[in-house]
Amino acid sequence: MTKDYVHPILQEEVTAIAGSYTPEKELKIALNDREILAIIGFGVVDTSCCGMGGGRFAVVPGYILKYKYAANDEGRQISSVEPIEDDWEVKREIIRRIEERESYCNVRFLN
Repeated sequence: MTKDYVHPILQEEVTAIAGSYTPEKELKIALNDREILAIIGFGVVDTSCCGMGGGRFAVVPGYILKYKYAANDEGRQISSVEPIEDDWEVKREIIRRIEERESYCNVRFLN
């Protein structure tokens, strides 16, 4: 299944209900003759009633089919991706490669 992914604005803080997060950079990870898109960032929980915290994260939209082939009305780039289905061996390898470059990251795969 193909999906359009709207890229975040890098280095721009996004305020959320319990804090904020900042997408910092994009990675393209080569795997099995394909490329995987990953967005790396940092999140902070500082307005929650339950305490404070934070950490690095990675969002993986999927395999890149067409990279930044268009822009939306706000000027944000759009890529065509194929989400990574429930293949846990592939997901574990992606997590390993991200953590190899970025130390610890909470990795989330988009559907």
